[in-house]
Amino acid sequence: MNEQGKCIIFSAPSGGGKTTIVHYLEGIFPELAFSISACSRAPRGEEKHGVDYYFYSADEFRDLVKKGSFIEWEEVYGGNFYGTLKAEVDRLWADGKVILFDVDVEGAVSLKQIFDDQALAVFIQPPSIEELERRLRNRKTDPDDQIKRRVAKAERELTKAKYFDFILLNDDLDRACAEISKVVSDFIKS
Repeated sequence: MNEQGKCIIFSAPSGGGKTTIVHYLEGIFPELAFSISACSRAPRGEEKHGVDYYFYSADEFRDLVKKGSFIEWEEVYGGNFYGTLKAEVDRLWADGKVILFDVDVEGAVSLKQIFDDQALAVFIQPPSIEELERRLRNRKTDPDDQIKRRVAKAERELTKAKYFDFILLNDDLDRACAEISKVVSDFIKS
């Protein structure tokens, strides 16, 4: 990897609102750039390769792991792989950007350990497990059994919030966006 810059790591249980908040921040801080993660799942809806994710087959992903192409990676939801490509991080830092990561909780904890003080790790906490389940159901993208798995995983992920630099309660999106804007601004200036 090239010389390190700063990065901001966002994580939340599935349905916590991290992607919405990350997109909001991208719109107000031009120095931020989104790190596109790699995954082995199929695209959902209108997702596009190289925009939302780098989509690979499970075999292609495993080959990239063997080649040492990832900063971190993991298998989630039985058979789907997700990871952060070294080349993506190098590309964004070469452009002088502060990298925005939108990753699951395990990935966030790994990235924070790797980047240490150069990273601000933000855990977006939903108001309750019940609200989280309601959000997941309203997406209408996953079958019931997958929603139940995501909720069970969310309960475990909530216990990892203590490993983050900042916990953002996402009970009101406007308030949460205003609060995190100040935190991000202070981190970028530091």
